[in-house]
Amino acid sequence: MDPGVTPPPRSSWLLPGLLLAPLLWPGLALGTLAVDGSPRRVLDDLRGGRLGPQSLPPDLPDLDPECRDLLLDFANSSAELTGCLVRGARPVRLCQTCYPLFQQVASKMDNISRAVGNTSESHSCARSLLMEDRMQIVVILSEFFNSTWQKANCANCLTNKSEELSISTLNFLNQFNNTLTCFENNLQESMHSLLQLKNYSEVCKNCLNAYKTLSSMYSEMQKRNEHENKAEPGTHLCIDVEDAMNITRKLWSRTFNCSVPCSDTVPVIAVSVFILFLPVVFYLSSFLHSEQKKRKLILPKRLKSSTSFANFQENLN
Repeated sequence: MDPGVTPPPRSSWLLPGLLLAPLLWPGLALGTLAVDGSPRRVLDDLRGGRLGPQSLPPDLPDLDPECRDLLLDFANSSAELTGCLVRGARPVRLCQTCYPLFQQVASKMDNISRAVGNTSESHSCARSLLMEDRMQIVVILSEFFNSTWQKANCANCLTNKSEELSISTLNFLNQFNNTLTCFENNLQESMHSLLQLKNYSEVCKNCLNAYKTLSSMYSEMQKRNEHENKAEPGTHLCIDVEDAMNITRKLWSRTFNCSVPCSDTVPVIAVSVFILFLPVVFYLSSFLHSEQKKRKLILPKRLKSSTSFANFQENLN
């Protein structure tokens, strides 16, 4: 500086610095001003400007493009499965409609958690998505889907490889639809609500065989399930089958007030009478047997006197 020139007062250069400090501080605090000089970009990202439902922030340092694609695939599959579960909640249609989506979500989760080739990049992606924060959203969603699937026992409705519905499940669901169709076709009054109907004699008579067939199929599935799961008592059929049978039984017994006549009435009565008479036969036979023993033990008086006299003569000799 020229010694002849008087320096400006200190307040004159401190004032612009104080005015610029609020503008420079966000960039310094975020560590981005030195990189690209655009703190507004980072602020927009943090405020959600780039966090739309169909995209991720393009400048996340912990996710490479392949890892970001895996996360997006899992997000889309999870959204589809969630919608399917909610839509199939009532009446229950979880297993028969959502099993392809559940397999898809499980496959996407395997792609994230599996370290392909044991490379450091794959380990880094799994660690970033599954263990980087305490919330672990991906893990929570995966555990929720698995828990829901196990509680519904959907594996009981599927084949061994869970690729499609089992033959017994398909047959039961077809019979269930046929039974409901029979109910609808035999209603004597055309009303919107089944609960308003009063006369269901035609339903009970014409749909008896369909109902008995469905009930026997359900019983066979229960027996087969108990036989296959001897070590696990209390196991259920899949929720779709159980709910279908519950709906049919409520309509048959409560709404239509129908009943299934027992064809084995005569054998049941005969067995019951036989069981009731068993104590009488037992006590009567016991009494007769005891009386017969008494007769054998009691000797006549003449036989007693002759026996005693013979013994006396033997003693004299």
